[in-house]
Amino acid sequence: MINKIFTTMVALCATFVYMPAHAQSQAANLPAQSRAAEDSVKAAVNLLFTGMIQSDPTLIRQSFTDSAILQSIFEKDGTTVARLESVDDFARAISRMGKGDADERIRIDVLRIDGPLATVWAPYSFYYKGKLNHCGVDSFQMLLVNGVWKIQYLIDTRRKQPCQ
Repeated sequence: MINKIFTTMVALCATFVYMPAHAQSQAANLPAQSRAAEDSVKAAVNLLFTGMIQSDPTLIRQSFTDSAILQSIFEKDGTTVARLESVDDFARAISRMGKGDADERIRIDVLRIDGPLATVWAPYSFYYKGKLNHCGVDSFQMLLVNGVWKIQYLIDTRRKQPCQ
């Protein structure tokens, strides 16, 4: 009995040691993502910010899949909270602003693509009516839908300071 337990534990440990190494070697064998694919993901992300600065709810909605999820992370009473918002509510709120009022400036630090899935990590600064309002990081999960990249999941952090 003890011998069976020992053998099972050794097998499990070997599996956990082998799996990450195997996954890394598989990842190294993947073809490099194409510049065209990267550019199309960036264009899809930028469509959202074009819609924001133009106060255009149609462009904003076009940026997202039909089942998209939007969340913002912030601190409330010392606790980290993730607030959920619908795409329609977000688009409606932006559309009530004047053109140029909602100016979110991003820098894409990480962009990874695997088939129909892309991940984008983008620090940002949000300016409202020309004044820095807050900053943070946008994390996008993108989905290739009928040949067009769309935002499936967007979660962001928000803070007043420190902003650069």
